Amino acid sequence: MISREQILEVLEKYDKEKITIGVIGSHSALDITDGAKEEGFPTLVVAQRGRHKTYEKYFKLRKTRDGLVKGFIDEVIVLEKFSQIIDIQEELRKRNVIFIPNRSFVVYTGIDRVENEFLVPMFGTRSLLRTEERSEEKSYYWLLEKAKLPYPEEVKPEEIDEVGLVIVKLPHAKKRLERGFFTAASYKEFKEKSEKLIRLGVITREDLEKARIERYIIGPVFNFDFFYSPIDEEIELLGIDWRFETSLDGHVRLPAAQQLTLPEWQFEPEYTVCGHASSTLRESLLEKVFDMAEKYVEATKKYYPPGIIGPFTLQTAVDKDLNFYIYDVAPRTGGGTNIHMAMGHPYGNSLWRKPMSTGRRIALEIKRAIELDELEKVVT
Repeated sequence: MISREQILEVLEKYDKEKITIGVIGSHSALDITDGAKEEGFPTLVVAQRGRHKTYEKYFKLRKTRDGLVKGFIDEVIVLEKFSQIIDIQEELRKRNVIFIPNRSFVVYTGIDRVENEFLVPMFGTRSLLRTEERSEEKSYYWLLEKAKLPYPEEVKPEEIDEVGLVIVKLPHAKKRLERGFFTAASYKEFKEKSEKLIRLGVITREDLEKARIERYIIGPVFNFDFFYSPIDEEIELLGIDWRFETSLDGHVRLPAAQQLTLPEWQFEPEYTVCGHASSTLRESLLEKVFDMAEKYVEATKKYYPPGIIGPFTLQTAVDKDLNFYIYDVAPRTGGGTNIHMAMGHPYGNSLWRKPMSTGRRIALEIKRAIELDELEKVVT
């Protein structure tokens, strides 16, 4: 693991008046760069060829013929593969880049290389990124248990009949970065459905053996987009979002009778996230949510010092008795924050009395850290 001392040595050589906000061109890059531009920072996106036009053309900062300003991305570095970002570290350091990690950065670069080779100051907690890997012994489930936070309990296949409906979490066989999740209400259904999905090429037997099976919480889902400020030592709820998933959302729009007529290859829905929507929460439930966030932050401080820095998302489901269960944790910018770029998050806006997206909140914390000469508090 690259030490914080090594990062601070790099930071010592930076021109603090010329800090650039950098990000991988995927996931939440638009929110990050839009927010950075709102706070006056130059912006840089590292994109992959074939996926670069969004950043290099459509949202690139430019002026119209009559002098109007459009876009918010100053510079784009186009690579053949995202993983080649390791090879351009010196370029990033020369530009005084503070890098904002997202899930795409970790997945495409590889967690080992992020931890041990990427010698660029990152806003956030480098050591926490590995907790997203469900296969790790100390995954976010381990951390949730240490924090005494509620999450769906793990279930063995032979226990499904007793527990009831479960969800089986494993990667898609062909789309490796996507989900091959499926549900089952009995051991018999689990066996039949898993064999069918293996036969259809949706999942593999090897992944199935390592899959996490957990109780399915029947109820709405809420992704709580939080921010922990090391400067203020406070937790902020910026916003709430929920997901559009394909082909699941298409299935639920069909009448039940029609669903039952689907051919085998269409019958089982997939859970690939393709968009997000904004949400709010009943006010009487907010204190429960803040309590969960407080416990999570304290656990990160204890087990992953200095603890969480900046944005994190608690992904939850709520049962019929209004109990929350955390089924996933993003120890960095959540995937749904683009719905708030420019407009800001509802809760963040009201708290800060101006539009406050996750991207802008990150930039504001960096800006304040520079002004207070406390930049070392927000990078690892």
